[in-house]
Amino acid sequence: MRTRSRGPESRRTVDGYSEFPDLERRNCMQERIEVPALGRLLSLPPGRRMLEVGCGRGVALPVLARLCEPSRLTGLDVDPEKLAEAERRVAEREISAELRCNDVRQMPFPDDSFDVVLDFGTCFHISRPEAALAEIARVLADGGVLVHETQLSQLLAHPCRSARRTLPWAAAPELAPCGTALLWSRRVNRRSGDQRPPRSRAGTGRA
Repeated sequence: MRTRSRGPESRRTVDGYSEFPDLERRNCMQERIEVPALGRLLSLPPGRRMLEVGCGRGVALPVLARLCEPSRLTGLDVDPEKLAEAERRVAEREISAELRCNDVRQMPFPDDSFDVVLDFGTCFHISRPEAALAEIARVLADGGVLVHETQLSQLLAHPCRSARRTLPWAAAPELAPCGTALLWSRRVNRRSGDQRPPRSRAGTGRA
């Protein structure tokens, strides 16, 4: 089921976040190219507890289920209308995924709930991103991995909206960079303070 676009940039704002338009071309690229490439380049581990923050319409969830076969797959978004679409999508693809309508800056999960967290740009486009990064660090297990889009990826996809936007990593110093693949970066949660981050096949660049 397709939804009606709200224009080049959405008019609706949810607590500091303006939603993106539903573009079928962008959805297809994410499903067929972006998520599979990310999985290969950053070596997403299989069989883990996985959370996508800002999952929106659930485009990435079936791909993650197929590529990684996670033991737990959860999608979180603040917009109930998008989550309704995500629910239809995962039902059509016959995958098991938990969908939660909550804010990434105040997630309902206990500490250490996930081994992998993915963010396809949400933290770049909300107010108080430092609260979101701190929450991601909290719900990630020690040694868990955050995979996120880089500033370059955001500039290419949304040049006007993303200009001069960066992420305040000082708010979550335990999320240490351990790999980058130009458009995506990988960070490991080093909460214990003595764990060396695993090296990604994509290298060790900083986002």
